Amino acid sequence: MLRVVAVAGTLTLAVALPLMGQASKSRTAVPAGVDRELSAPFKVGERAEYRVGFGIFRNVGSGSMRVSRVEMVRGHPTYRMEFRLRGGIPGARVNNSYDSWLDVRGLFSRRFEQDTNEVRFTRQRVREFYPEEMRWTGRTNDREESGELPTATPLDDTAFLYFVRTLDLVPGQEYEFNDYWNPNGNPVRIKVLRRETVEVPAGTFNTVVLQPLIQTSGLFSEGGEAEVYISDDDARILVMLRAKVTFGSLRLELQEYTPGKGM
Repeated sequence: MLRVVAVAGTLTLAVALPLMGQASKSRTAVPAGVDRELSAPFKVGERAEYRVGFGIFRNVGSGSMRVSRVEMVRGHPTYRMEFRLRGGIPGARVNNSYDSWLDVRGLFSRRFEQDTNEVRFTRQRVREFYPEEMRWTGRTNDREESGELPTATPLDDTAFLYFVRTLDLVPGQEYEFNDYWNPNGNPVRIKVLRRETVEVPAGTFNTVVLQPLIQTSGLFSEGGEAEVYISDDDARILVMLRAKVTFGSLRLELQEYTPGKGM
């Protein structure tokens, strides 16, 4: 939090405070009734458009990530984050959507919805998170499910990518986080590999290159060799993503960026 065979089923980036060596911790939950918002580089209305490539094909689809609005979830204001991926090549088409509702004050997940349609694979998944009660409910396709949360600040697949943008990253360091909603996926590790200047359709960017590793199968599993390029500035935009998938290699490149103007 990309599990999903193509992209984003485990967009689970996770980092801790920039300490020397390796750190492992969970965040402290925001106490009920405290009006405190974590510093976030994104605002309502932010939208990033991506060009999608598979293998030797550089432009075979499109992706988008946006902060669409603030919605109330059980009385709590949340950012609604929407990730979309469309396209592919004959025999390898994808049509995926991932929506995450991120608590405005604490930047943790309160709801997650996934609709995945890929090569010989479909999944509809809903998760409702109750961090105050340390539990979750939901369904996968037609199967009702529930369980315990390992943390009071849970993060789903999409939410992790937005959360990592709030943090400072130190090249050469490796960090662990234990806030993934599914305990089988913890700890999520992040290697900060290097700084690199890259050119994408949207322009030339100085970036910090990350390698996220999650304990379950998927895009960011140990063997996926995924690299995520985040702009090395205050906005911390997802500029590029490269990873191996079951039918070749996947590449997302930023094509257009619109900053948000809301809260």
